[in-house]
Amino acid sequence: MVNRAYGELKIFAGTSHPELGEKICNYLDIKLGKSEIFKFSNDNTFVRILENIREKDIFIIQPVSTPVNDNLMELLIFIDAAKRASAGRISAVIPYFPYGRTDKKDQPRVPITARLVADLITISGADRILTLDLHAGQIQGFFNIPVDELTASSILANKLKSIMKDKDDAVVVATDLGGAKIAREIAKILNTSIAIIDKARNDNSETVKSHNLIGDVAGRDAFIVDDEIGTGGTIESTVEVLKSNFVKNIYCAATHGVFSRNAIEKLSKLNINKYFITDSLPHNYNKNTQFNNVSIATLFGEAIKRIHEGSSVGELFKKNNI
Repeated sequence: MVNRAYGELKIFAGTSHPELGEKICNYLDIKLGKSEIFKFSNDNTFVRILENIREKDIFIIQPVSTPVNDNLMELLIFIDAAKRASAGRISAVIPYFPYGRTDKKDQPRVPITARLVADLITISGADRILTLDLHAGQIQGFFNIPVDELTASSILANKLKSIMKDKDDAVVVATDLGGAKIAREIAKILNTSIAIIDKARNDNSETVKSHNLIGDVAGRDAFIVDDEIGTGGTIESTVEVLKSNFVKNIYCAATHGVFSRNAIEKLSKLNINKYFITDSLPHNYNKNTQFNNVSIATLFGEAIKRIHEGSSVGELFKKNNI
């Protein structure tokens, strides 16, 4: 594939999730670009692109997972290397955007780190961003370059649909008001009702206390949906509320499985039949069949193809062909 304005399509992957890069390239039937990435003895990161990319359309895939700061710095250096190698256009493909929760000043004298990260990526030389289910939609406005935000709603909904017996016997549950958007999208696809948990955080300890349930779940299968699972505290408290309201079976679907601390161990002990989590971040479930990987490679591969060809990314979702 060759874009007349930007030249041949080239895809590279950083070290945070090379498997995703390979899957996307397999979908597009092209080879993953060659690069050399390592750390010097003084902990400085080195990136070298091992092929000619002059005037080519470059996509760099790097979800910023743990270790977050190392992987973010690697992405910035990779973008800078591509810029100095005279790439025609540089697109940063960030399936998981870091510091997305720090998108506003909710306490005195605190940073808006999501904006800082946006500035760093832009200054490093990125021409556009391709990402997935940002924690807050306003993060798009932190960039002065084009941002394409994909959503995993349709592919997660398809997984939930495969286990749904009857639309009147199921309800989609948002873990808080902020997660109502993705819950509504999935509920619309499944043609089910929606319930919302009233959730509160009292400090920076990452502990969650869920309170009231808005909606009816009694005697029904509940599909908990969220954009991100961190420590698992939100899911744990949500399950407690659902059980106290006489739910039947519980399933969970989420875009980003961060799984910090002992989250997987904690989640595996909850009364949840199955988890459906995308591979926006690398996972190791140790053959735990309770967790199911949902691939986003086709979604990103098709979006990259459309961006390269100059066609609409939005049409991708209107046609619901992912």
